Amino acid sequence: MTTAEMELPFKLFTKGKVRDVYDLGENLLIVASDRISAYDFVLPTLVPGKGAVLCQTSNFWFEKLKGVCPNHLAATDVKDFPKELQPFAAQLKGRSVLVRKAKRVDIECVVRGYLAGSGWKEYQKSQTVCGIKLPKGLVESAKLPEPIFTPSTKEAVGTHDENISFERMVQIAGKETSEKLRDLSLAVFKEASRYAETRGFILADTKFEFGFLDGKLIMIDEALTPDSSRFWDAATYRPGVSQDSFDKQYVRDYLTKIGWNKQPPAPALPEDVVRNTRAKYIAAYERLTGRTFAF
Repeated sequence: MTTAEMELPFKLFTKGKVRDVYDLGENLLIVASDRISAYDFVLPTLVPGKGAVLCQTSNFWFEKLKGVCPNHLAATDVKDFPKELQPFAAQLKGRSVLVRKAKRVDIECVVRGYLAGSGWKEYQKSQTVCGIKLPKGLVESAKLPEPIFTPSTKEAVGTHDENISFERMVQIAGKETSEKLRDLSLAVFKEASRYAETRGFILADTKFEFGFLDGKLIMIDEALTPDSSRFWDAATYRPGVSQDSFDKQYVRDYLTKIGWNKQPPAPALPEDVVRNTRAKYIAAYERLTGRTFAF
C-alpha cells in the first residue's frame, strides 16, 4: 500500500513533511506516509513502502536505545490501538504508532561524527562546522576527533531549517534544557554508532527531536532512519571522497545533478531513482535490524 494522504476522521494535530499526526486525546497517532522531502521541500513523487520502513526502523531504535533515553512510544502494533482505529487497521498497519503526548522542544538536535554534506561545504570555506572550529587538513568524509553537537531551528514545511550556535540555542530553549539536550544527543549518538558498527555501518550524522513528558526529556518523532541520518557502508568507507550512502543523500545527489535551484516547485523523481531509493531504505533496515522487511 502506498500513501501520500490518508483520510482519517480524527482531529489533525499537525502535518509534517512525511508524517501526519492525529490528536486522540491522551495520545497521538503518527502515520508515516510515502512522501519524501529534500532540502526542506516535499517532492511530488512517492516512494512505495517508505513510510513503513521509516516507522519500523524508528521502532527498532527506540526499543534499543530506551536505556539511554526514554521515548514517546505507547503502542506499535495496530492490534493494540484504540477500538476507534480498528476500522482503519489495514491502512495503518506497519506505518503508524500510538505515542504519548509530549511538549516538543523546537530544536533539531544534530550530531555529526564525520565531515559530510553541508558540514564539509562549510569546512572548506572556514575550517568550521556550524561555527565549531575543527583541526586543519581534514578531508571530505573524515572522522571528526569527537562527535559534535550542531543544533538547528525547526521550521515549517517549505522553510529552511537554520543552523544555530549553542549560545543561540540557549537563548531559545534555556541553559539547563540546552545542556541536557546536547548531552542526551551525544550519548544516544555514541550508543547508536557502536551498534551500527556491529552491523557494518558507519553512522556519519543524525538528527534527534525531544520533548518534555512529566517534566523529563524523551525522544520523539523518529530515530536514526535513512531520512534523518547518514549511514555509510563500513566495508567501502574511504576518506577523501563522497561515500555511497544508505539514506536520502542519494535523492539529494540526483537533485543536485539535474541542477534544481532548491526553489518551488520541487521536481518529480524518475522511476529508477524511486526504485533505488526504496532499495537503499530497505537494505538499511534489514542490515541494521537483522529482520526481513515485510509490508
